[in-house]
Amino acid sequence: AAELERRLHGRGQDDPKVIAARMVAAHAEMTHYAEYDHLIVNDTFDHALEDLQALILARRLGLEPQRRRHAALIRELGLDP
Repeated sequence: AAELERRLHGRGQDDPKVIAARMVAAHAEMTHYAEYDHLIVNDTFDHALEDLQALILARRLGLEPQRRRHAALIRELGLDP
């Protein structure tokens, strides 16, 4: 939270009251972290981006998306249940 506040102040675009309201909203949003399957902490943009890309790739390579993508090959190999 301190890093977020530092970034918001560092931009010099928002009034302190706006920053305070954004901090309250951010905290409220972060309290829901346990409702999700994955957690990406944006402490370093490049690392957070890599993590996000890895999640997207893993999702795309999941069994069901791959079965749909390669349905013809799976049938050709006689692997279709």
